[in-house]
Amino acid sequence: MRSIGEMARDSGLSVSALRFYDRAGVLVPAWVDPVSGYRWYAPEQVEESRLLARLRRAGMPLADIRLVLAGWSGADTGLVRRLLQAHLRRLERGLSDARRELSALRALLDDREKPMTTAIADAVRLTVPAPELAAAVDAVRFAAGADPELPMLGGLLFDLEGDVLRVVATDRYRMALAQAGTAGHGGPRVQAVVPSPLVDAMRALLGDDASAHLTVDGDRVLLEAGGRQVAGPLLDHEFPDYRRLVRLPEGRRVVVDVAELREAVESGPVRVGEVREQDGVAFDVTVLEVADDGTVRVRGEGDGGEDGTAVEGGEDHVGVNRAFLLQALAAAGEPDRLVLEFGGPTAPMAVRRTDTEDAFSILMPVRLDD
Repeated sequence: MRSIGEMARDSGLSVSALRFYDRAGVLVPAWVDPVSGYRWYAPEQVEESRLLARLRRAGMPLADIRLVLAGWSGADTGLVRRLLQAHLRRLERGLSDARRELSALRALLDDREKPMTTAIADAVRLTVPAPELAAAVDAVRFAAGADPELPMLGGLLFDLEGDVLRVVATDRYRMALAQAGTAGHGGPRVQAVVPSPLVDAMRALLGDDASAHLTVDGDRVLLEAGGRQVAGPLLDHEFPDYRRLVRLPEGRRVVVDVAELREAVESGPVRVGEVREQDGVAFDVTVLEVADDGTVRVRGEGDGGEDGTAVEGGEDHVGVNRAFLLQALAAAGEPDRLVLEFGGPTAPMAVRRTDTEDAFSILMPVRLDD
């Protein structure tokens, strides 16, 4: 017999998913301990669980999955083949419909698209404190994208409005925003997407000098600092409207000790029983829980679940990419305390400084009930 934790590791399904499929009558444990309620599975159910995982990845409805599992080990597999073929036809029809709708949306975009980074008629020159600009770049650089399919995310947005320069980065799974004060512009809003390699070259010039001079001229940007300068072309792509993306739902704000949380995340457990991927790269999931007393802890083994595994998916539980969380904590600088803002298990989680609302990062949650 296999415990639910062992079954999760062997099948590729999460513990919470196995509980769900038990309640749904799709994959019922061979035996349930009447005292503890722990679920135990027979060895032959491993093959069924792996089949179930494949079918769910293919998007097959649970009603059809029940029939496939029922007919899988039988002598007549005709029903299984017909169910697989019918589902494939549904997927093909759905893909055809999706292509048609996306083509219509692309046509609408072609009609209204006006690139944000079109050439600027007059050069924009401004002065910005070098330490402030360096801190702003450091606070957001970790969130810049690297997906060649989304070149507009492969840099940092420099958004100049009035006397404030906001620096923004996102790779879809996280977003970071910081700002620096400026002088010498005071004109209309100007936006420029600076490619990440050029940002890194600019950052190398930003030392302890009192000020740096930034110039946006047409499709190029120039930074002068410490008697040196670096220049290069801007990305000719429109950056997403980040101001819409940072409007988060109301949630709980919890002040955390940075060193303690970092230690808990680095040494604490990750979610067992599955491998998650983003853009083809596997990552570990850290599950955070907001306790009634306002503290945050990392959920893991020994937290009351079956076979010592974590109970996950509650309203006060949020799953995040562990590496992304550690990067967000590091990018916040050197404060002893930060504010974590939780909007729920499916809402983005914000990491904020306690001394300003103008610099923060946002992490998209990882669903815990898949």
